[in-house]
Amino acid sequence: MAEKILRVRYKIMGRIKEKINRDWKFIRHDQPFPGYKGIDDSQWETITLPHDWSVTEDFDQKYSSGTGYLANGVGWYRKRFTLPEEYSHKRVYVTFEGVYNHSQVWCNSSYLNKRPSGYSSFTYDITDFVNFGSSDNVISVRVDHKDSADSRWFTGSGIYRNVYLTMTDQVHLKEYGVFVTTPDVSRHRAQVQVETDLINHMTKEKTLTLEAVLSDSDGLSCAQVESAPFTIGADDEISHSLSLSVENPQLWSPDHAALYTISVRLKESDRILDSYDGNMGFRFFHFDPEKGFFLNGDSLKMKGVCLHHDAGCLGAAVPKKVWAKRLADLKDAGCNAIRCSHNPPAPDFLDLCDEMGFLVQDEAFDEWEGVKNKWWQGHNVYPPRHFGYYEDFPEWHQRDLQDMVKRDRNHTSIIFWSIGNEIDYPNDPYCHPSFAQMTGNNDENKPEIERMYDPNKPNAEHLVRISKRLVKLVKECDSTRPVTAALAFPELSNITGLSESLDIVGYNYKEQCYSEAADKWPDRVVYGSENSKDLEAWQAVENNPRICAQFLWTGIDFLGEAQGWPVRISAAGILDCGGHKKASYYYRQSLWSPNPMVMLTTMKKVDRELYDGEVFHWNYSEGESVVIRGYSNCEQVELFINGKSEGIQNPRENKDRYTEWTTAYTEGTIKAEALDIDGNKYGYELKTSDDEINIHLHSPLKKLHYDGEDFAEIDIRLQDSQGNPINHQDQKLSVQIKGGAVLMGLESGDPQDLTPYYSHQRSTYRGRLKAYIRSIHGARNAVVEVRNESGAKQVIAF
Repeated sequence: MAEKILRVRYKIMGRIKEKINRDWKFIRHDQPFPGYKGIDDSQWETITLPHDWSVTEDFDQKYSSGTGYLANGVGWYRKRFTLPEEYSHKRVYVTFEGVYNHSQVWCNSSYLNKRPSGYSSFTYDITDFVNFGSSDNVISVRVDHKDSADSRWFTGSGIYRNVYLTMTDQVHLKEYGVFVTTPDVSRHRAQVQVETDLINHMTKEKTLTLEAVLSDSDGLSCAQVESAPFTIGADDEISHSLSLSVENPQLWSPDHAALYTISVRLKESDRILDSYDGNMGFRFFHFDPEKGFFLNGDSLKMKGVCLHHDAGCLGAAVPKKVWAKRLADLKDAGCNAIRCSHNPPAPDFLDLCDEMGFLVQDEAFDEWEGVKNKWWQGHNVYPPRHFGYYEDFPEWHQRDLQDMVKRDRNHTSIIFWSIGNEIDYPNDPYCHPSFAQMTGNNDENKPEIERMYDPNKPNAEHLVRISKRLVKLVKECDSTRPVTAALAFPELSNITGLSESLDIVGYNYKEQCYSEAADKWPDRVVYGSENSKDLEAWQAVENNPRICAQFLWTGIDFLGEAQGWPVRISAAGILDCGGHKKASYYYRQSLWSPNPMVMLTTMKKVDRELYDGEVFHWNYSEGESVVIRGYSNCEQVELFINGKSEGIQNPRENKDRYTEWTTAYTEGTIKAEALDIDGNKYGYELKTSDDEINIHLHSPLKKLHYDGEDFAEIDIRLQDSQGNPINHQDQKLSVQIKGGAVLMGLESGDPQDLTPYYSHQRSTYRGRLKAYIRSIHGARNAVVEVRNESGAKQVIAF
């Protein structure tokens, strides 16, 4: 059935914007020509976007470890809809926020175009191809992701972001045709500059006016301006600007993400032809090579994390609510900055960063014209494969880069643009005669010959020419922010001139080079663009006024970049793939958060050197040697075992900035009491759990909206008869949905759990499991039932 596009939904003053995510048809295999409107797709699967087919199939070792051993291939999507006759005078556009990758699009059998990039948003004008009235329309999309080893991380496959249908007047604002800047901001007064690009598709000129209104968070108007009448010629495009100012603006910052709404109206006499409504914030910032980063006049360290774009079992099709929860947890850890690694994110993600107060580095590319190694049977396991964006870079880099900047430049959260990640990685593929041997941060098991200078590989000096061009392309679209890149080998890039081509320079895992940068290039801004979680890496920022930022690798575990079968993920995050907090989360919170906290973890002494050996329980064999670790940002921490003090420690005086005790296990309770500088007390305890294992369900969402798109995540935990969490045992659970929802996936965070993501059964990992459900359009009363193998169950209703 064709979806009817109704005027009552998403109407915005002359512009109609409709999300068309429901009731798409999908088939996983290539077809002779499904771009043809008349093809019978009745037997295809009916799906709701966003959709990532990679997570709907089994793990298989034949696929790439780099992309998480998940399926690739070719898929087709088709969408039927009708347009009311009353819209026949409108322009009609379809916008895809992200399709991975090599998409081709047809409308009513007519070919529109292709887009190789899987991360770029793109729009097609379908005015000349659509029908109005009772005749239906069909949009067909072919997605060609045949190369599973085309990335160094999981990408997903398919239409994994939103799709919109937009209708405008024949005279309207162009795509990305409103650019809002704040050329002069202080605590007392702020100026707003609104630059617009307009297009007239008509065969006669039009006399127009532009109006801009600035409103605060309560919807009250703060400033307003209207232009004098001006003329746009027939079949012409013009630009027009407006200026307005506001007194005593609320300033946007990570601690106070104050947002205003800017509304722009394009009018002919009193009739509104088109409109734009967007959030904006007032902030002023600068980078100082000696003193670091300043926001609104105050010195600020960026406590950042790098994030890939997946969410475990959901793949790349991540709802805004899931990102909101994960970003909130990162915020609670003290994080105030995000590096989008290594591609433009979803627009929804940037909206959240604006609203929640994150400083964002928006990144365009992971490779330019030279192809990087793609590990497909384990990290640094030779031979690699060599697919990727480099094949499309020569033709598409300008369009992809400038579309990213134009799409995202009105986001207050974005502080700098990145044109590349580790493009200068040694011998991958660039090298230079300055170094007989070149070693990168991930080369610990790389063969010696792969580290040696090879004159047959491309010369790293070529990167300077490309970098200068990319910087220029960014500045053509936005000159208000600096341009950066994350360098893997600054020792060489400082010689070739690549560093000099950038406004500010990111160093990946090169804290040891900070002092050299200060000595040799004192006027250059250098920061940590990708860093380990070691304390020393943070102290290199904390204790150095020149270095303004650290971006941990990573904030959240992600699919792909796996060490080898059967590992499916990279466990580099402080949150796991299910969004569960790891021990490293609390360590980071103790270093970064200004809010007093204390947390306990334990581990067997023999597991002390394991990467992820810390757990959250007090259940061991009697007399076993156990390490108890306390994370706190308070002045002192006292440990009690069954009420007896084991001593007081000051975490700041300890080498690793945490407290630690080793003891012989005895059943009971361990408790940490922390005192802050004012003598306020904070506590946390772990109790030995009993033998009873129960299921506990919790969701922050109490009521689903049955629009077919609303999401809920359900936290599933094992606990004993007293409600104590069970973190040392696991159970296989079955999840069934009744009523108005469907199960979208189960995620435990276990790096080696190869249970298919579509399965309704999965084991907990360290006593935890996350379930995701999506509402069914027009349904009601969703009920989630979770059972263990013994038949015990718990139920939660929405």
